Amino acid sequence: MDNLKLNVSLLRQRVPNLTSAAKSVGLRPATVSNLCTGKIPVGRAEVRTIAALAALAKCSLDELILRGDRIDMIETGIKPLDLFAPIAKGGTVGLVARPGMGQLVLLGELFHHFKRDGYMTILLKPEGEYPELQDMLDDVERVAYSIEEVYDVAVSTPPGKEMMLAADREHVLTGKIYELQERLQQEGHQHVTTFLVDLKGAVVDEDIPYGPLETLWYFDADLAARHMFPAVNPIYSTSSVLEGAHLDQNHASVQQRAQKLLRRYRELRSLVQVRGLQAIPASETEVYQRGERLEAYLTQPFYIAKAYSGREGERVPLQDTLHDVQAILNGSMDHRDVESLTWIGKIN
Repeated sequence: MDNLKLNVSLLRQRVPNLTSAAKSVGLRPATVSNLCTGKIPVGRAEVRTIAALAALAKCSLDELILRGDRIDMIETGIKPLDLFAPIAKGGTVGLVARPGMGQLVLLGELFHHFKRDGYMTILLKPEGEYPELQDMLDDVERVAYSIEEVYDVAVSTPPGKEMMLAADREHVLTGKIYELQERLQQEGHQHVTTFLVDLKGAVVDEDIPYGPLETLWYFDADLAARHMFPAVNPIYSTSSVLEGAHLDQNHASVQQRAQKLLRRYRELRSLVQVRGLQAIPASETEVYQRGERLEAYLTQPFYIAKAYSGREGERVPLQDTLHDVQAILNGSMDHRDVESLTWIGKIN
């Protein structure tokens, strides 16, 4: 049962306004979103939920549920992304943030890595003027001004070459981005991974941000306010790659332990902020301090931000991230100051 997943691309094509459609048949939008990203395994979903989704998509259960298809991960070298919410190759990633939380900086850093790794990087330019987009243009090979222009770039790209496309939510609302994905898939161009942003920030208040997605990155206002970048929430961000059949068991174990620690740390931090460290039981002090170290370690200097931060960018292989996080969880870093773990790559 662990190798089951929803056919997200089919849902995307057949049910463009999934939030309203889900509510109309008595489904909770959050449940549907979690099924799409794999946060709730398909094997644990209620039969009525799956049946209702099949009815909405006007398809059979065999069409809606995919069996045994492996979801490949794209490693980014960005610690919180690779650990908590990896990119599904060929899937769609939604960034959920308000302006000022650093989503475009993160996207720019990703495109910087992708271009160096030989991917075709494409930006579908949004309408209006967004000066903050300028910082990522050096790492975009092609800037397109329409869906048709993106299609032309995609079909002219050499077969087998992976493509990374960034687009604004305006193209989701019209449904054109999903029409493009379906058209490319039908014609055999399955190597496009799409990143969706909402430059206005309205998507934060939506039940199902952007519709069905493989990966969701929620940005955290508290992390952003404390300049703990990338300010990606490690508890609420998720990915279909995290399904048991697709994730290395050591990765799964470290990821789950890290989330558990951070969840409790955040609860304790609320008390400490108001009443000081003495407000929490002595038995919880170790949990708090390790959570503080792990949160610090998940910050990372970016190449594209060097002009502003003065720090050289760092890229951290997933195996190094897993090793370092495991060391923090096991107490091997209890002797290190929090400051020494902040704004570093891997632990030396």
